[in-house]
Amino acid sequence: MVWTPLHAKIHRTIRSRHLFERNQRLLIAVSGGQDSLCLIKLLLDLQPKWGWYLGIAHCDHRWRSDSEANANHVENLAKTWGISFYLETANKPINSEAAARDWRYQALSAIAQTNNYQYIVTGHTASDRAETLLYNLIRGTGADGLQALTWQRPLTMGMMLVRPLLEITRKQTEQFCQEFKLPIWEDSTNQDLQYARNRIRQELIPYLRDNFNPKVESALAQTAELLQAEVEYLEKAAQELRDGALGVRHEEDSLTPLLPLRLNRRVLQKAPLALQRRVMRQVLQQILTDAPSFEHIEKLTTLIIAPNRSQTDPFPGGAIAQVEGDWICLK
Repeated sequence: MVWTPLHAKIHRTIRSRHLFERNQRLLIAVSGGQDSLCLIKLLLDLQPKWGWYLGIAHCDHRWRSDSEANANHVENLAKTWGISFYLETANKPINSEAAARDWRYQALSAIAQTNNYQYIVTGHTASDRAETLLYNLIRGTGADGLQALTWQRPLTMGMMLVRPLLEITRKQTEQFCQEFKLPIWEDSTNQDLQYARNRIRQELIPYLRDNFNPKVESALAQTAELLQAEVEYLEKAAQELRDGALGVRHEEDSLTPLLPLRLNRRVLQKAPLALQRRVMRQVLQQILTDAPSFEHIEKLTTLIIAPNRSQTDPFPGGAIAQVEGDWICLK
């Protein structure tokens, strides 16, 4: 086996970030594109050092005429490498990026749970991280959206999604595949400019690279990495503040606040605005069916210093917040 600098880098990353332990079962999501082929090749080569059991999962969205051939291509690769292969095919074509992503993660989780895999591993790169940051920034978001592509996150109970390539650019995965002559399946939808992410990838990133920073992808990915640590700190601080405002003594009681509930304004008034907003967002996330908007968070936050008897108009679902002395009451 040829041991490249990329092998060494990923080996160090997995060890230093504690992404996996030895002898665990890893389900690798493989589309057939360069990033996922680079990922599976790296993990296959590292397997003797770690003792992993590897499986390959492929999700066929049925939104391309060649999707079945694509799935067969990945299955043949799995057979060549002697790896278990799992295929999930959509009942009907999925034409929305968001719907496809949700379906894909549900399908991967189901495969992993059925076959006793502890981790789902994807080939997201620093380039994906940069594109996600730009995509969310353009749509309007806070720090949480800018760092949305993290090294690992829980998918379901006992199931972790891991992205080991977040310090590797798409250019590096391409060079790796060329070096090892890996048979990349070109996805025609990656060139379709009706998708916003493709316009960012094909038009905006090259423009920024040529006119502002030749290493813009790595620079944006580093920004996302810095924001991730800050968001984790702020979320923990906000949860402690929320528990104090709710008068919660046990951690499990803070996870599912039920209406009606009361927040102590005197506790919240001592905190910086950034933490006040995070507390209100955490509360709203628990009581709204959809993610709270900036406007939802702001109108609840203003009640921290509003006159007595001030109240909001109804939130989605009908809940109303009202000031009652030292308390904000949601009912």
